[in-house]
Amino acid sequence: MCGEMAACGHGRPSLQWAMTNPDLKPSRDIAVLLEVMKRLRDGCPWDKVQTFETIAPYTIEEAYEVASVIADKDMKSLPGELGDLLFQVVFHARMAEEAGLFDFGAVVEAVTAKMIRRHPHVFGDETARTDAASQKDFWEKLKDSERTAAGHTSLLDDVASALPALMRAEKLQRRASSVGFDWNDAAKVVDKIAEEAREVAQAQTQAEREEEVGDLLFVVANLARHLKVDPEAALRGANAKFIRRFRHIETSLAARGVTLGDAGLEEMEALWQEAKRAEKSAKGSSAS
Repeated sequence: MCGEMAACGHGRPSLQWAMTNPDLKPSRDIAVLLEVMKRLRDGCPWDKVQTFETIAPYTIEEAYEVASVIADKDMKSLPGELGDLLFQVVFHARMAEEAGLFDFGAVVEAVTAKMIRRHPHVFGDETARTDAASQKDFWEKLKDSERTAAGHTSLLDDVASALPALMRAEKLQRRASSVGFDWNDAAKVVDKIAEEAREVAQAQTQAEREEEVGDLLFVVANLARHLKVDPEAALRGANAKFIRRFRHIETSLAARGVTLGDAGLEEMEALWQEAKRAEKSAKGSSAS
């Protein structure tokens, strides 16, 4: 989580600190984890001063670490990362219990009730939908009724504001599309991207540039949705590709005894293209 946690031995912080207590041992029982959290809030200087707001960024970080080990196919590390994410849930539940709001049992009950409610074909008398698409359509209708019951006045009210911006853009547009506010052709979205790119080039002030770049990214997210491409996954792939090719530049220059600072743009671009050709060649070989 962060360096401040070192005061309590926080590396995989809170759990390590608590396990120094002789009467607490690693366990598969969730009750032991709840007791660990209770003691940490009582006895660890760092843990006891945390709030929902200060812990929320770590919750997001732990979720990304779970996604990262899955992407890396590192199943050996996955139990530990899932445990770290579970610990975040326990942390929030403990703070809520101390404030008299709810406890961990309420969290379990809430998600259990939701899953049973949303799967009447499994836990009730309804017949299962014939395919994933129709099942998803059923879920959307059910969630719409849940939004109404929760008092939401806008179709967009429950699209979480803390989502990564690219993911939130895609969800907002998917929600709007469900009531027909959408282009019916991906080619029109491509035309809109070209229009937004021109507006970026024409922007005069930094504030205008920021606004226009935001509009451009928003439309790119919409194109991804139309093409059934996960924009976050696509960008992660592009990031990984950039890292691979840049590392090729680094290693190739090092083999020549040249530093990045001494290399010119033309030399680095040539190595970039070399890496690109090698990747395409490797793809062709694997395809055949």
